[in-house]
Amino acid sequence: MYSITDLRKDTLIDLDGVPHRVVEYHHAQLGRGGATVRIKVKNLATGQLLDKTYKNDEKIAPADVMRKKIQYLYSDQDKANFMDIESFDQYQVDLSESEDVLKYFPEGAELEAYIYNQAIVSFELPNNTILEVVEAPGADKGNSASGATKVVKMETGISVNAPLFIKVGDKLKVDTRSGDYLQRA
Repeated sequence: MYSITDLRKDTLIDLDGVPHRVVEYHHAQLGRGGATVRIKVKNLATGQLLDKTYKNDEKIAPADVMRKKIQYLYSDQDKANFMDIESFDQYQVDLSESEDVLKYFPEGAELEAYIYNQAIVSFELPNNTILEVVEAPGADKGNSASGATKVVKMETGISVNAPLFIKVGDKLKVDTRSGDYLQRA
């Protein structure tokens, strides 16, 4: 059991049998009254944010969640398949739950996942990833205005606005939070 004052950002806790991650933590001392701790937590299964307030002396259970490095193997009609890199255990996730993640990772890519009850409940994405350009229109001659961009298609199927000099086969660093081009890799 964690003491409420032991909680910090990114601590994994169990609320009503569901794993949550602490997103924000604020400790407040109210005059002669007891101290309180306000936390904002994210449900790892649904992504829902929740605000909670606790007294200083309360205890809370740690979540029985493991953070593991996994590899994206392949997708079939309605499932994405992943493998634990250390134990070789395999997991399936509905495509509808993982399509926001998969658009940044080609087959064979490695990423972090939270495992709860032998199932993936959430992914931990890096801030950026490197993808290869598979379609890029040619640059128009004379269109060299500062900041000019064109839409290129990446190996995972997403489209990214990139500078005019980008061509097919280039590897680009793409921000996984916004989908923006960052630089050539």
